[in-house]
Amino acid sequence: MREPYEIIIAPVVTEKSTDQMENNTYSFVVAKDANKIEIGHAVEKLWDVTVKDVRTMRYAGKAKRAFMGRMSRGAGLGRRPSWKKAVVQLSEGDYIELYEAG
Repeated sequence: MREPYEIIIAPVVTEKSTDQMENNTYSFVVAKDANKIEIGHAVEKLWDVTVKDVRTMRYAGKAKRAFMGRMSRGAGLGRRPSWKKAVVQLSEGDYIELYEAG
């Protein structure tokens, strides 16, 4: 079994995910090959909370144009990497202190 910090990469901090924190629901960027059971165990081990539900979503990387330099003709095409998001719901009374509000 992998270490929890290899599974949970970063929190997703958006307006929607911040609103969901009031309902004990937290969003994280996770390893692409992690499954729901591994994600739940990693959250429980890192923050000492009880996980009620885990939902996962896969996102394909977007195509982006990049300026290749002064001598090249035009822009090159590249891709942002694909990533996976997990939405974790905690049981009543548990919370994760991701950042200080203020």
